[in-house]
Amino acid sequence: MAHGFLSEDFLLRTETARRLYHEHAGRMPIYDYHCHLPPAQIAEDKQFDNLTQVWLYGDHYKWRAMRSNGIAERFCTGDASDYEKFEKWAETVPRAMRNQLYHWSCLELKRYFGVDKLLGPDTAGEIYETCSELLRTSEYSARNLMRRMNVSVVCTTDDPLDSLEHHKKVLADGFEIKVLPTWRPDKALLADDVGALNDWIDELARGTGADIKDYASYLQAIRKRHDFFHEAGCRLSDHAMRQPYAEDYTEGQIRSIFQKIISRKQPDASEILRFNSAVMVELALMNHEKGWTQQFHLGAIRNTNTRMLRTLGPDTGFDTMGDFEIGPRLARYLDRLDADNKLAKTILYNSNPRDNELMATMIGNFQDGSVPGKIQFGPSWWFLDQKNGISRQLEALSNMGLLSRFVGMVTDSRSFLSYPRHEYFRRVLCDILGSDVENGELPEDMELLGQMVEDICFGNAREYFDISTSP
Repeated sequence: MAHGFLSEDFLLRTETARRLYHEHAGRMPIYDYHCHLPPAQIAEDKQFDNLTQVWLYGDHYKWRAMRSNGIAERFCTGDASDYEKFEKWAETVPRAMRNQLYHWSCLELKRYFGVDKLLGPDTAGEIYETCSELLRTSEYSARNLMRRMNVSVVCTTDDPLDSLEHHKKVLADGFEIKVLPTWRPDKALLADDVGALNDWIDELARGTGADIKDYASYLQAIRKRHDFFHEAGCRLSDHAMRQPYAEDYTEGQIRSIFQKIISRKQPDASEILRFNSAVMVELALMNHEKGWTQQFHLGAIRNTNTRMLRTLGPDTGFDTMGDFEIGPRLARYLDRLDADNKLAKTILYNSNPRDNELMATMIGNFQDGSVPGKIQFGPSWWFLDQKNGISRQLEALSNMGLLSRFVGMVTDSRSFLSYPRHEYFRRVLCDILGSDVENGELPEDMELLGQMVEDICFGNAREYFDISTSP
């Protein structure tokens, strides 16, 4: 065993774990089926001028840590120079020990740039110059950063009104890594903000040439964009919400509520729930018709700091895990679709670890034998994508489902330097299985276990997501 921090056997505490990782997991390509990489940067094969641009821009994980370390906002999202921002991040990294950011940062510096030195105030200048110099070479362009990490497939996150021009350019260029869009129609459910929803409806009408005058024409316009995404290779949808929408409603009620919305009259609380429930059913039916996979990211409370929301906008690091009751509504929603045999392949993500066992048991209720692992308990997400969170998700899934059918990890990131998160996950997975073998809880059958590890890391995702008919 190689000792020392971040050695080749990092996180691998047993000989079996080391074999599983080095002979199996570590060799697998990356199938990143949920991320927030900017398609425009892939299309232009962006060259980054320095380490701050590729590492700190848009990374609210790092901003949260910097704020907690007493760093002023101008060094996070403000007008400080790129190097000044990097210096403040370098001050923060030594304070982040035992936070996953410490492990991620060290792995990212090592895997991409070969930097073994620990980042801190005394090494900031040298590391910044070394990495920035490399980034300015063609070998470190956006696409080459992906190649460097053995990435096979990337699914970005895109509004239904996106032109997808950048995805089309990537395809036309013949880039060997598949870069596919993901349909993210959250704005179609903004019934609690009638002004914002009408703005989106107006854009939808312009983008489709539709005369959206009633609920039927609204759905028709959305379907037109859904078809457009499918033609562009999209095979996944993604939906973020605090709780599932699963209210009872009649078609007449929804038609009436929609007329209220386009008259710019704010629906009441019960009407909002009914409207969003109806739209979510229609979206799910579209997904099922086309054989897509739908993802549900549940339970986060977003933009809790109204002062900073006004100053910086959303997705800037002021969100938290929620403590909502998810189970009854989720069961009702899934059952409503399953009752008519219209439930698409589905991945469920939770932001609160208290819901691990809930999700792990919920998926078993709607498996129908048509696809192995048709309903998935998604990987540990957001606040849970650290060693303990990954372990707890794997344990819950193992105990109450079939770990062997799991479709594996995602980066959920905006950064091209985030792919070591897959390595981190794989090492935790192999460590768990290796410990079980050496404790006599699993057989020492390396062929069986090795295949299982390879499937979880890559093979299951390749089979589960239907991209065979994508452009």
